[in-house]
Amino acid sequence: MSETPQQSRKRKYRSDGPTPTWAKRTIDGPGVWASCVKGKEKQTVGELYDLFESLAIELWPVEGKDQAEGRHASDEEEDNLDFETLVAQELAAIKRPRTERRFVNCQTNTPCVVFISCRPPVDPVKLIVTHAENVRKTGAARTKYTHRLIPVSGSCVANLPEIHSLCRRVFVSFFAEAEGSADTLQVHKYKIELRVRNHNSLTRMGIIEEIAKCMPENCVVDLDNPDVFVLVEVFKSVCGVSILRDYYKLRKFNVMTLANEKNAVEDFKREAGRVQAKGLDGVGPPCT
Repeated sequence: MSETPQQSRKRKYRSDGPTPTWAKRTIDGPGVWASCVKGKEKQTVGELYDLFESLAIELWPVEGKDQAEGRHASDEEEDNLDFETLVAQELAAIKRPRTERRFVNCQTNTPCVVFISCRPPVDPVKLIVTHAENVRKTGAARTKYTHRLIPVSGSCVANLPEIHSLCRRVFVSFFAEAEGSADTLQVHKYKIELRVRNHNSLTRMGIIEEIAKCMPENCVVDLDNPDVFVLVEVFKSVCGVSILRDYYKLRKFNVMTLANEKNAVEDFKREAGRVQAKGLDGVGPPCT
């Protein structure tokens, strides 16, 4: 019995958008996990591209500023050039190698879940912390469909030896920068924030115990008041890890929550100001 066109489309395409099953990419490397509105995964990818590129331009300017300035030459300068020079400039621009994209969408084939891979020199943790701090200050989320952003400094296959190796690499650079030139080791209170989705090979306790083995001796567990957070995202057969501070202060990188809190405070201040002004307007002249 042959398939109808409707059945064929259902077989070939996933439920999280128009991407065919054979076009998926492997999820790896540093990047950002994002949760979003169901059915708006494609729009979420687009708005995150725009957001991340604008932040990356400020944090990691692209080399070749002279070339960028040359492309924006004034009309008066172009009028002074002869035809052969203009043609030579156009040919040089065409032959110039394209810069590698710093952000690449990796298909998750899962509703509400998006992963954007980051290429060097982009640091996903610095990228998301900077954005969250901006949202906390301004109340502007700059996105419409994105809920929460989780950066990972690296990814690996979701098995205990690979997770152990990844944590060792990620933690070394963080604590080396945190200790700096201090003569004595500083005690760090940490908490492991683990989220497991579409994965049933490893247990939560097994993952947590393996990650705890990678922490330095001057780190102690504190579930109530930690100052260091280890973020672990296990999705299907992939595990991503990062380590950072201010995770709770920045509302677990939920940009909608940060924006709503800031806007609620501003609305309250404006309303209080109107009430006070109205009360002053209703006060009559003083008695003599």
